[in-house]
Amino acid sequence: MQDVLTSIGTWAASTGIKIVIAVIILIVAFKVIDFIANKLHKANDVSGKLDPTIFKTLVGAAKVLLKILVVVSLIGYLGIDTTAIAAMVASLGVAIGLAVNGAVANMAGGVLLLVTRPFKLGDFIDVGGSMGTVEEITLNHTRIVTLDNRVVYIPNGTASTATVINFSEKDTRRVDLTYSIPYTQDFIEAEKVILAVAEADEKVLKDPAPFARVLDQGKTGHEITARMWCSSADYWDTYFDLLEKTKKALGEAGFTAGHEQVDVHMMNK
Repeated sequence: MQDVLTSIGTWAASTGIKIVIAVIILIVAFKVIDFIANKLHKANDVSGKLDPTIFKTLVGAAKVLLKILVVVSLIGYLGIDTTAIAAMVASLGVAIGLAVNGAVANMAGGVLLLVTRPFKLGDFIDVGGSMGTVEEITLNHTRIVTLDNRVVYIPNGTASTATVINFSEKDTRRVDLTYSIPYTQDFIEAEKVILAVAEADEKVLKDPAPFARVLDQGKTGHEITARMWCSSADYWDTYFDLLEKTKKALGEAGFTAGHEQVDVHMMNK
């Protein structure tokens, strides 16, 4: 029993203390790395000197690499043969490569997104049918927040190869609206009412000027298309405002919505 206690005491005096020190260093080092990364983010947000999309991605990658370096260094400090660990990792390289094939593709896609820059943080985009505001771009995935506040994680491998529609890249957007009035009503007057509403809206740009013309002769009546330009940030407010204001103005002017009409002819035999 005395020999066992002596062995435990010897171990605690050497390896045990090293493990405690290693754990403390690990915790402190991770906190310092996170603290420095947060400080860098805040400093860049204030100065705005570096592109936030690239800066945030690179800082995130640097955090991961530094933490891995800390872990490897502590393993060496504890006396564990890092050469053996490296050999083990190398022997599993092929299996790991096959297992993380998708992850590697996503990382390659992340690098491609940072180089080609089809979108950046804060842009409103549509990627493969998922629409939302870009909240984060990492080397593995892109995170967007939809209009109804859902969070969608898009693998960068998909984002880099899919069709991307960026609604925020340009400063202005066109609002397209379509109205239908019966053939019995004056479409010229209807166009004037629609244009008057558009020209009176402060969010609608004067240049290019609002446009309203007959687009088609549909089954239900004249199809009138209206096209107005506004700031990209005001798109949805402008869209709904014009839709409501025009409907009200057309109603007050005596116009009704077009409806399908069927003529029935009775024949006497």
